[in-house]
Amino acid sequence: MGWFGKKDKLQLIAFQAYGTDNHFYARGRALEDENINLSEKGFFNLITNTWKRFETDEIRNTEIRMTLPDGRTLNGKTDQNGYYKIDESIENLRELTNSEGWLSYELSYANSEMRREILNQNKFPGEMLIPAADVKFGVASDIDDTILHTGVVSSFKWRVIINTFFKPAEKRIPLEGAAEFYHRLHRGKSGEEANPIFYVSHSPWNLYRYLEMFLTNNNFPKGPILLRSFSDFRNRHKGEKPQKQKEILNLLKTYPKLPFILIGDSGEHDADIYMEIAEQYPGRIAAIYLRSVRHKKKMLRIRTLIDSYKTTPVLLVEKSEQAIEHAKENGFI
Repeated sequence: MGWFGKKDKLQLIAFQAYGTDNHFYARGRALEDENINLSEKGFFNLITNTWKRFETDEIRNTEIRMTLPDGRTLNGKTDQNGYYKIDESIENLRELTNSEGWLSYELSYANSEMRREILNQNKFPGEMLIPAADVKFGVASDIDDTILHTGVVSSFKWRVIINTFFKPAEKRIPLEGAAEFYHRLHRGKSGEEANPIFYVSHSPWNLYRYLEMFLTNNNFPKGPILLRSFSDFRNRHKGEKPQKQKEILNLLKTYPKLPFILIGDSGEHDADIYMEIAEQYPGRIAAIYLRSVRHKKKMLRIRTLIDSYKTTPVLLVEKSEQAIEHAKENGFI
């Protein structure tokens, strides 16, 4: 419901997802349209849009439909938080993709009664990445303090809040050289490949469009952005794997013949997560790049961890040029 009792139009947001030639996997959310304009200027607009990103009115337990370019349809249903997930086996999807591996589809509400409520606007775009059969590797990259300054390791936690919620996406500065490095990985050694890039973060799905705008504005390669819901913050059980780890493990299962490069930072738990994944999937992790952070105690722990680790190459990176040189030496670019 909109402010002052005015009813908002409904929308379907498709999170860029990934699949295979015979596996359709898409996620997103059904919400009332809060008219969020991430490019609006001014402090009041910034505060308003920040509030709107988290004060969402979800459309619960509602049937939705996906239509592929060849006319085939898939059906799904939103949960009690408005999220939907369609995970189905379906043949010959790759022939519907473009040269970069993206498959475009159309989302709609299945209920004809709801169509009148949204004033005949019942078509919403979605995309899914299906990597080509001949790609050489995939890249799974953290976002926070790996390509985007967030201040996660700062003792001043208010910096994280200000950076994440009170800075427009176009004002956020990427870490130097990161976009170039990712493009070179995407294009591979021949310069003509389309190696898939997947972005993972502990941020909630409410920030999806914010992060998507940041990546686009700063010329990062297009790739699925994999986040988590607010319920994951509240309901995570003791001993349960972090959502970031679950997402990377799912990528490895989805593409069982594809090696992966993992990129993160040294501030939180990326090193532990990535090394555990490499142990669990021997031979599947081609390299691990960890961006150094300004925190002596954390860096000492990471260096000690790396010194005794032999399963896969791990490189601590202070500048992107170091990662580029290592990638050249190993034939990634």
